[in-house]
Amino acid sequence: MNTHYRDTRKIDPSRGALLGDGTPNDQDRIEIGPTRLAFDEWAAAGLTLPDLPAMREHRWRRLTQAIVARGYGGLLMFDPLNIRYATDSTNMQLWNTHNPFRAVLLCADGYMVTWDYKNSPFLSTFNPLVREQRSGADLFYFDRGDRIDAAADTFANEVRALMAEHAPGEARLAVDKIMLHGLRALEAQGFEIMNGEEVTEKTRAVKGPDEILAMRCAHHACETAVRKMEDFARANVPLGATSEDDIWAVLHAENIRRGGEWIETRLLSSGPRTNPWFQECGPRIVQNNEIVAFDTDLIGSYGICIDISRTWWIGDAKPSNAMIYAMRHAHEHIMTNMEMLKPGVTIPELSARSHRLDARFQAQKYGCLMHGVGLCDEWPLVAYPDKAVPGAFDYALEPGMVLCVEAAVGEVGGDFTIKLEDQVLITEDGFENLTTYPFDPALMGS
Repeated sequence: MNTHYRDTRKIDPSRGALLGDGTPNDQDRIEIGPTRLAFDEWAAAGLTLPDLPAMREHRWRRLTQAIVARGYGGLLMFDPLNIRYATDSTNMQLWNTHNPFRAVLLCADGYMVTWDYKNSPFLSTFNPLVREQRSGADLFYFDRGDRIDAAADTFANEVRALMAEHAPGEARLAVDKIMLHGLRALEAQGFEIMNGEEVTEKTRAVKGPDEILAMRCAHHACETAVRKMEDFARANVPLGATSEDDIWAVLHAENIRRGGEWIETRLLSSGPRTNPWFQECGPRIVQNNEIVAFDTDLIGSYGICIDISRTWWIGDAKPSNAMIYAMRHAHEHIMTNMEMLKPGVTIPELSARSHRLDARFQAQKYGCLMHGVGLCDEWPLVAYPDKAVPGAFDYALEPGMVLCVEAAVGEVGGDFTIKLEDQVLITEDGFENLTTYPFDPALMGS
């Protein structure tokens, strides 16, 4: 049987020029995206794919409107996740977080320019909303040495010229994150630097319809990968030679197999290493009749973050009564707090009305009750009552926001912590829990 090039060059030979998400059906394409495996699983699950060109335009319009609403001339972004939001393009995302070489300027009239690594300006040309590709935003010492100042002056002059053309007479420029020499050079050009993070975080907080469809797909892929990880752990831990790293590696591999991108943390631990929470996974051999707890912090398909947590009892014995109580208490905590979610409720109200953990669990409770999520952990943060800062988050929830509802339940000096977390969409009249992954029946006392 002959295999034709017209088929092998396609991601999905059963489709024409475009995939179901509106992107090119081309295995040589530049933009990254889900794999055939992910598309097949989503089709089997009856999921609707996002329209990515529409999603990109929606994000671009929201950012532009946010700039205009504040009376700024433009928004200059260096944060890789803000650049992903504005352009849907990526380039060495993790390396870029500590060697910032990319930048995007979005002017008040919607004109958008990207500065990329000098050898890779082509990485954003698939998106027509990016009107120009340049290079020269790399203002870190490793790359520029003792002439950072000169590079910063050149870059700032380019920004000044673009702003003069597309936002004439406006000196207020919002900037999210910038290296020291870049900030000084922009100020020397006469710009008044405004808080760009306030612009991007609030813009990203409310998801459009295609972003929600993308998140549903990413969530399905993540939960499928978590199931693979659980199956591996249950099959191999009783054999006595499986490490925390072995288990965690399954989630990484299954995420990548579906077109996911990376995992932001190493939050998987076992047995006594779960207490205190936040120990990173390592070479410890997981023992039979122990718990394994994890927090995905996973950047998955379409660059969407899926941030969920579960705790499993692995073994043939029964967990202790103390574990079962802690698990039920953690479950009650997130479910009770979730019930408060609806449009119009304020973040201070969520803090004040939240479920109270037992006194013995207070010292090691999680860092927040809830937090936003989109391309990563995002604004807003809902603090516990004793950690809330008056005036820091005086905002109401809106439809389209997505919040992660958290619990970490363990005593100081104890030998375990229960970690749970669900990802929840704020709807027009309440909420929808996007997380369907089951809670461990043994720990729930079933």
